[in-house]
Amino acid sequence: METIRNYLETMFAGLPNTAEVLKAKDELWQMMEDKYAELIAEGKAENEAVGIVISEFGNLDELAQTLGISLVINKGQESTDRSVTMDDAKAYLKDKASAGFMVGFGVFLCITCAAGCMLAAGLPLRGRQENMAMAAGVAFLFICIAAAVGLFIYSSVKMNEWAFLKQERCSLDYATAEFVKLQRDNFRSSHALLMTIGMILLIVSVIPVSVFGILLINSEGMVMMIAVMVMLCFIGIGVMMIIIASEKKSGYTMLLSLNRSDTVAGGYAYENGKGKAVHFDNKTLSTLMSVYQPTVTCLYLIWSFMTFDWYITWIIFPVAAIIKKVIIENCGKENDNR
Repeated sequence: METIRNYLETMFAGLPNTAEVLKAKDELWQMMEDKYAELIAEGKAENEAVGIVISEFGNLDELAQTLGISLVINKGQESTDRSVTMDDAKAYLKDKASAGFMVGFGVFLCITCAAGCMLAAGLPLRGRQENMAMAAGVAFLFICIAAAVGLFIYSSVKMNEWAFLKQERCSLDYATAEFVKLQRDNFRSSHALLMTIGMILLIVSVIPVSVFGILLINSEGMVMMIAVMVMLCFIGIGVMMIIIASEKKSGYTMLLSLNRSDTVAGGYAYENGKGKAVHFDNKTLSTLMSVYQPTVTCLYLIWSFMTFDWYITWIIFPVAAIIKKVIIENCGKENDNR
């Protein structure tokens, strides 16, 4: 029956999402179910029964008048959307997860790149040894930055293969949409866990510096440098986890927003057809909005650690949410209107 269901959904996918069409689809599904049950009762094999049902009810043009949708069919609802297959969806999700990890790790390297210089500055060395330690620290800094830039570029080039998802009208068939929804639902607990741990690490990252600063006021610089390095590692790991979780989730959102809401296929993506992703025609704005949330988080951390006004710096998040809402309302468009 799953094969018949998928075939039925494919038949109606490009038709208008109207009560008339949905009623016709339900009627045809009932006819297919009844015929299939009748054939099975007659002793037909499952594959044979499926083939007979599809051959008998598989031509929507012939059934249009019976179903009362001949006017809709005669309007020429031939779909020009580019079809995203199951293999395409799996490959995209794999590449999206990989790119998310590379971006996250690149940000981690950017945040922790100064650790080498801090360690060199804190070591009790003099003369040539001190110069060598500082040189090693500077080299570590530039190696980290170079590696991060390389990861950013490679991930961007890797995802350029899927640029057509934003630039062209694409659609998912019923089976592919169901697969993506299942993967999204399975990822929800992992997403929540990654986001929670990431935020906890950002919050507790200040503890090493605070504790050593209070308890070891007269301690050597090396101790405080280590505390700062631990803090940077906590921040880096926390931000990396948030980026990885967000990027992987955005992959599911992107695929499930491809089907236009004015067609029957528009109901595959979200329950009750709700929840469409937003895109921006301006490429610069689109790029800026793709890194909006990580940027806000970084600004929050910079402001917090420069002032230590943690009791007020949280205000950046609600303000950023309002600004994002205003930008989306004025400059954003839903994907199905591309």
